[in-house]
Amino acid sequence: MDGAERLRSGPAAAVRDPRLFEEFYRRHVDAVMRFVARRVDDPHTAADLTAEIFLAVLDSAHSYRPRLGSETAWLYGIARNVVSSERRRMAREAERDLRFSGRRLLEADDIARIEDRLDAESPGRRALAALASLPEGEQAVMELIAVDQLTVTEAAAALGIRQVTARVRLHRARKALRDKADVKAPETEPAARQEKPTSPTGAGAPDPSLFHVARGGARA
Repeated sequence: MDGAERLRSGPAAAVRDPRLFEEFYRRHVDAVMRFVARRVDDPHTAADLTAEIFLAVLDSAHSYRPRLGSETAWLYGIARNVVSSERRRMAREAERDLRFSGRRLLEADDIARIEDRLDAESPGRRALAALASLPEGEQAVMELIAVDQLTVTEAAAALGIRQVTARVRLHRARKALRDKADVKAPETEPAARQEKPTSPTGAGAPDPSLFHVARGGARA
């Protein structure tokens, strides 16, 4: 997300030149894979979605505006739409034959590499699960800022909302998380039942580490 990134050929130039597009892909594929790995836990799905995100770039390259944020932030906006679309598709379809029949077979090394990435991003998936109780708009802003490390400006651009709206949603989300984190177990509860919070991937309390992030400041 630094200034040097903007000096390179942007998305619009990349889609017109295969060489530039390959450079664009190599420049961002790791960041996009990390984004996806924070949201899915299957290597084949992660590989498919990463490919779909870069295909979507071909149709969306004209929408990139450097003044609104980095190429990475813009890609996260596209990635979020692709992942959301996939979730809706999976919810609608009981059978997955169509997906498997057209899928590119992954080599063993590919699967191992993606599984390593999925393992590395498991804290991010737990953090995202902890945000599931928030309203959709507040959850979206909090995801991009607290988990994906975008600035408020970049998150607003990725979601297509005003910066002031993003800040309001961020404030509300952090307040809700703080309130939830500050709820203490009753003093009368037996000591034997005073256990550590359940992982946010289950039915217990959200990951305390997320609340630490929620209390921090946001970059403009």
